[in-house]
Amino acid sequence: MALLEVSELRKTYRQGEETVEALRGVSLSVERGELLCIVGPSGSGKSTLLHLAGGLDRPTSGSIRLDGQALERFSDAEISRLRRRRLGFVFQFFNLVPSLTALENVALPLMLDGEGLGATQGKARELLEAMGLGSRVRHRPDQLSGGEMQRVAIARALVADPLLVLADEPTGNLDSKSGQQVLELLSQAVRSRGQTLVMVTHDAKATAFASRVIEVRDGRIESDARRECPVSSS
Repeated sequence: MALLEVSELRKTYRQGEETVEALRGVSLSVERGELLCIVGPSGSGKSTLLHLAGGLDRPTSGSIRLDGQALERFSDAEISRLRRRRLGFVFQFFNLVPSLTALENVALPLMLDGEGLGATQGKARELLEAMGLGSRVRHRPDQLSGGEMQRVAIARALVADPLLVLADEPTGNLDSKSGQQVLELLSQAVRSRGQTLVMVTHDAKATAFASRVIEVRDGRIESDARRECPVSSS
């Protein structure tokens, strides 16, 4: 059974007097352990697809199954719990809490789920060290570079040991050097944990780390290609 199954997914919304079809009957399956890149021009529907897969929005029609569970049957509270426990998110603009340290930002998902302070901070520190940020654990976001903030965000996405990591333009707000470092760390971290990654990106370099590349255009999947030997980040 595939980890993520999307069937005939459609999403429409109103933009002034116009009805926009962001997705037009998209179907795909993502196997466990895949590193999937979704590419396509702006407005193609790729971020909409990612947000629907992660339960951040609801489809107009179609179905989404994660680990065999139909997300459209979940209440808002159940979706929130699933996102917190089984999904990890990495966003273009980091979405860190400004008043919290790097350590506290990473530990936050576990604390929200009721885990004790000692255990959460120990795991958070371990992940930050793996991201090369062992000396920055007490720094707040405004004391970190863009690349460092994104590495904190990756650690936060991984701290609950999610089944699936969803990354929306994770290098879009970074310079090329920092972006390359983030891609290497993200792909290495996901592979080492046997997790699954779905990443939306405009960054052509990102596809080199993927085991599969899907191109979305005009709300439909235009191509779907698997790579036998993605770049190793080790």
